[in-house]
Amino acid sequence: AFIFTVMVVIVSIVSVNLFAFAIAWVLTRKLKGTNFFRTVFFMPNLIGGIVLGYTWQIIINSILSEYGATLVSDWKYGYLGLIVLINWQLIGYMMIIYIAGLQNVPPELTEAAEIDGAGRWQVLRNVTIPMVMPSITICLFLTLSNTFKMYDQNLALTNGAPSGKTEMVALNIVNSMFAEVGAEGVGQAKAVIFVVVVVVIAMFQLRTTRAREIEA
Repeated sequence: AFIFTVMVVIVSIVSVNLFAFAIAWVLTRKLKGTNFFRTVFFMPNLIGGIVLGYTWQIIINSILSEYGATLVSDWKYGYLGLIVLINWQLIGYMMIIYIAGLQNVPPELTEAAEIDGAGRWQVLRNVTIPMVMPSITICLFLTLSNTFKMYDQNLALTNGAPSGKTEMVALNIVNSMFAEVGAEGVGQAKAVIFVVVVVVIAMFQLRTTRAREIEA
């Protein structure tokens, strides 16, 4: 369960933050209708995990049924389903944080870089990203913590099937505590170890990204 959780977390952190930053960057380009699109992208974050899980289960199963498969017929389908669900739920929330960071970038810095001959991508890499590192720190931390502790989405989407191959750590702990007779102590031990591991990883991430903030 831990290895599967780490696989989900790594891909989710990268995909959620890349998409969220890209959308935020586009929506701060003074285009028409940006407020509408901000609302649309943020709305999935307001939906509960159980509802999202069952909704995406129906959507993905209806697509896979065309190929004679389901989410639980192969663990890879469940894995991809979780990645899609996490992205759908978290991108809008992270986008709002990135938008706030991008709007705080002093326009004179961008203008000075453009006057010096920097292209759009050079400005983004050398000016914009260093200036929004505080937002990146927050988004990485929130994505990491939310994905690691994910339970209800995992329960609704696959419930760990097939044969526990798509079972994330939070679901595994709950099953040990309440579904297995006499395994309460094991579940408690798993929970304590899980908390310690997540705290250590989160502190390492915060320390690493905050060091980049200082450099910026």
